[in-house]
This record gives sequence, structure tokens and C-alpha cells, in this order.
Amino acid sequence: MDRDLLLSVALMLAAMTLIPLGDTAGKLLTGSHGVDPGFVAFARFAVGAAMILLILGGRIEWRIWRDPRLWLRAALIAAGIASILTALRTEPIADVFGAFFVGPIVSYALSAWLLGERASLARSALLALGFAGVLLVVRPGFGMSPGLGWALLAGLFYGGYLAASRWVAGVAGPRQLMLTQTALGTLMLLPFGATSAVPALTVPVVGLLLVSGLASATGNLLLVNAYGRTGATVLAPFVYFQLVAATGLGWAVFGTLPDGPATAGLALLALSGLATLALRR
Repeated sequence: MDRDLLLSVALMLAAMTLIPLGDTAGKLLTGSHGVDPGFVAFARFAVGAAMILLILGGRIEWRIWRDPRLWLRAALIAAGIASILTALRTEPIADVFGAFFVGPIVSYALSAWLLGERASLARSALLALGFAGVLLVVRPGFGMSPGLGWALLAGLFYGGYLAASRWVAGVAGPRQLMLTQTALGTLMLLPFGATSAVPALTVPVVGLLLVSGLASATGNLLLVNAYGRTGATVLAPFVYFQLVAATGLGWAVFGTLPDGPATAGLALLALSGLATLALRR
């Protein structure tokens, strides 16, 4: 197997674990501590921007900030984070991520259509298999709650963000791209942060805000690295690993376990990812 592909997959799996960890902290903030989702989203991006700025040592490539694609990419991820945090306020984390997983379908379609990446019949079938696994987890019906509607909207935004990440991969290095994403996201979410009630900054709240921001920023930094090495059409099925991580975190933190159909769905998701790797042998 190609070394770059192996590294890309490893980066994706780490990223897909860290991002749900950030959302788990966000759910604890909005649910257990009553913090407004708008404030949590704003704080997450602000913490992420500070982290990336420290890593860069203050070195900023200002020339790339004129690229409108970076502003679009930041807007997509900011809207996605705000939407998923709104969903997590009322819905179980596994259900939210299940609805959220319309994202890889959107990413795959946009990357093939707009970016000209190769979309084979076999990869399309495997992505459909993964989506069938999502449906087993979510089992959507006519009584979809507003929370799951927010999760679905988050998935649409996230799919656009994944494709945009591939689109701008050659503009600058991953750290500079992450700085634009987090800093511009902070700017775009400032009105929501400024108009939300500031929570009491207790030790648990501050700790969860830091976990939410640092885990999300680190996960997305790894994601940018992976997409810079390998096409989005190849990596798309591995985005489903977020659902596996979210289910594990839901059990560890909130004491919820998937039922029989959901377990079968997770197995389909894993099969989709492994079979996609086999196509590259």
C-alpha cells in the first residue's frame, strides 16, 4: 500500500476522533452547563486561532487572506460548527452525527463535479454502502426533530467544507490554512458570541471550552494535512469514522450504547472504509 495513502488514512482516523471529542465537550457545555451554542462556537474558533498562532510563532502569510476561497471555506466550517452545537444541545451525540453524515456524500459529489477528481463506480458504491450504514444508525422517519434538522444542515455545510479544503490545499501550508479558518471563523461568529450571555467561567466550563477548541482545531489541522496528500474522493468514506468515535464517546461520557441496527450500521461503515483501501492495492 502507498505510504502517502497510509499516512493520510492515519491522519484521517486521528482527526475523526478528535473532532467528535471537541463536540462532546460542546454538548456538555450546552447541555449540562447551559452555555449558549453561539458562545461555544465562537470560543471554539477563538481557542483554535490562538493555538495555531502560537504554533506559527506569529508568522502569518497575509497574501493568502485575499483569496475569496478561504473566506468561503471559513464560512462553511463556522456555519457547520454553529449548527452541530445547536443540534447537540437537545439530541444524543450518535444521532446527531448520524444525520450529520450527509456530509461525505456532498463532499464526494462536489469534489468530482467541481474539482474534477476521479469518481469511480466502485468508490461510489462503497460510499453508498457507508451511507446505508448511517441510515441504519439514524433510521429517519417523518417525525424528525428540529435538533436533527440542525444536524442535517451541519452535514451539508461540512460536506462543502471538505471539498473546499481540497480546493485550497495548494494555496498555503496546512498551518496557514488553519489560521485563516479559525481566525476568520472567530470573526464571523463574533456577533453570536457578543450577543450571547457569557457563562460563569468556572473551572469545568473553562476546561471544556479549551478541550472543545483544542481538540477541534487539532483534528481539523490533521484533516487539512490528509486532504493535502490524497484526494477527497478517496478519503470520503473515512470521514464516517467520526460516527464510530462519537458512539464510543457517547457511551463513555453519557452512558448511551447503540442498539442492534445501529451496531450493524457501524459495521457497514467500517466495511466501506476498508474496502476503499483495498481498491488502491
